[in-house]
Amino acid sequence: MEKEIGKIPKGEYQGTKTEIAINIKEFNGRTGIDIREFTQSETYTGPTKKGLRIPAAKFEEFKILINSIKPEDIQDSTQTEEPTQTNSDESGISDDGLM
Repeated sequence: MEKEIGKIPKGEYQGTKTEIAINIKEFNGRTGIDIREFTQSETYTGPTKKGLRIPAAKFEEFKILINSIKPEDIQDSTQTEEPTQTNSDESGISDDGLM
């Protein structure tokens, strides 16, 4: 099983665009959440070694930990205006585990 959940732009450096790609993938017969840098350049387009894999069995625990982070815990000191919240679930992860 493979399902692309989404990508978050990370930035561009010397012509290489980098995104954070979130996918559900099967590896060695086990399903998990793959959070990995994805690059686009003239020489290579695809996932990199930089990333992590959350086993499906640990996803609920991971989601609880992510949801425990408050916006003020990670606010960028260079940010000039307050972030706009669209709902009370700041993580962007729905109850069924999708972004």
